[in-house]
Amino acid sequence: MGKQESTDVVVIGGGLGGCMAALAVAKMGLKVIITEETDWLGGQLTSQAVPPDEHKWIEKYGSTNTYREFRNRVRQYYRDNYPLTKEARENEILNPGNGWVSRLAHEPKVALKVIEDMLAPYLNSGKIKVLYNYKPLDAKTEDDIVKSVTVTHIEKSQTIELIGQYFLDATECGDVLPIAGVEYVSGAEARNETGEPHALEEANPIDMQSFTYVFAVDYVEGGNFTIDKPEQFDFWREYMPSFSHLPLFSWYATDADDTSKLKQFTLLQNNEGIPSLFTYRRILDTENIEGDLYEGDISLINWAQNDYFHGPIYGVSDEEIEKNLFNAKQQSLSLLYWLQTEAPRLDGGKGYPGLRLRKDVLDTEDGLAKYPYIRESRRIKAVYTITEKDVSKEIRGDQGICEYFDSVGVGSYHLDLHHTTVSKRSFYIPNYPYEIPLGALLPIRVKNLLPACKNIGTTQVTNGCYRLHPTEWNIGESAGYLVAYSLLNNVIPHQVRQEEEYLKDYQKLLVNNGIQLHWPEDIDL
Repeated sequence: MGKQESTDVVVIGGGLGGCMAALAVAKMGLKVIITEETDWLGGQLTSQAVPPDEHKWIEKYGSTNTYREFRNRVRQYYRDNYPLTKEARENEILNPGNGWVSRLAHEPKVALKVIEDMLAPYLNSGKIKVLYNYKPLDAKTEDDIVKSVTVTHIEKSQTIELIGQYFLDATECGDVLPIAGVEYVSGAEARNETGEPHALEEANPIDMQSFTYVFAVDYVEGGNFTIDKPEQFDFWREYMPSFSHLPLFSWYATDADDTSKLKQFTLLQNNEGIPSLFTYRRILDTENIEGDLYEGDISLINWAQNDYFHGPIYGVSDEEIEKNLFNAKQQSLSLLYWLQTEAPRLDGGKGYPGLRLRKDVLDTEDGLAKYPYIRESRRIKAVYTITEKDVSKEIRGDQGICEYFDSVGVGSYHLDLHHTTVSKRSFYIPNYPYEIPLGALLPIRVKNLLPACKNIGTTQVTNGCYRLHPTEWNIGESAGYLVAYSLLNNVIPHQVRQEEEYLKDYQKLLVNNGIQLHWPEDIDL
């Protein structure tokens, strides 16, 4: 029999939502245990190796204070520890990689350090305890109450039953929901269920967004770092997706502005005006660094060419999951090999052997991220479900931003759906900035388990915008304060939403802790 541990709040999953939930609970003076499947906290920013996707107002507003603190700390980390050029050092909005996906493209290990620093007082005092390399296995529930969640070590046959008053599912795939008996949705809903123009005619629970195994490379002109040919390379080189007339491995990918068209890219910056994919998620630009500390710029490769849409990694058999994880890794390594050996260059040549797989950047043996980048999770059946009509610019028209009486935060991003596993559809729908309704954090039945990640009450369509870094961060933080408030005031989260006195008190707590509930009235849309 495994051992037991008790605490006030149990957080399963150490990504951005989980870390911020734990931080909020600890700030309220309660104790929390957080589990993490890998040996790195930070999820999307660290173990999944995805620089922050953010909206255009992020430097001024539209995030929680702690998220802004994180961004400031990242910049300060580079100023304190790196031999920056004078210009980079004095740049208030320093972008370490000058990547064009983000105003703050930076190395995963720096994000890891900053997140650990933000948690440090609570880790060192014992308010937060982290269990690394553990994933959920089973749960005990009675009526509508979760009593415990048992987690198991990834490598050792070791289990721990975690007992708490509240449980937060901050796993990347909503893994606690099925084992705790929480009602949930996965994949694509039907149009008659959600009323969304972009929903499918018929629901399909395994028609999920693609996931991606990200990898890090630097580029050293004149070098030859070609990897061994991956075993599935011949398949991936020839593979022609159903939505394209060109192979997946080409310099043409779906145009975000019109997903019915393809857009041309290339690897490196050039004088022909063709967008460079290397600089897209570049996390270290040597132009920012004095001397020759780095041999070349470093970039994270998370492109359309290594999105894996051939099958899901939850909701299917263990064999199917293993197969899809392996194939996705092969796809990413095959992309690297294609880039090194066959990718057409603008000068008429082929291949960029100077691309070097940087295993040290992600601290793995194979050079791939510790965990796949998950875009879509199981989602709770919620008291309130956010649909396309709440967010889509086209549908809302001159109604503008949808405001909720029970808002617990804000965010903004296009409704960005990557190609799915069955219908293979994708879209990139313009949005209005949005709020996060408390009702979307409340399961329809279960009383003491809340989502703290991208598993809130969205649809597949609206998950496309609520899944991004600052929003996940806000969801986790607000969920953490909610369970702490409920514990300290002897109420349940559903009561907090139902009774105005509690709701106003809880929202005041959020505002006092730097969580923005509404967008400014004078926002420039």
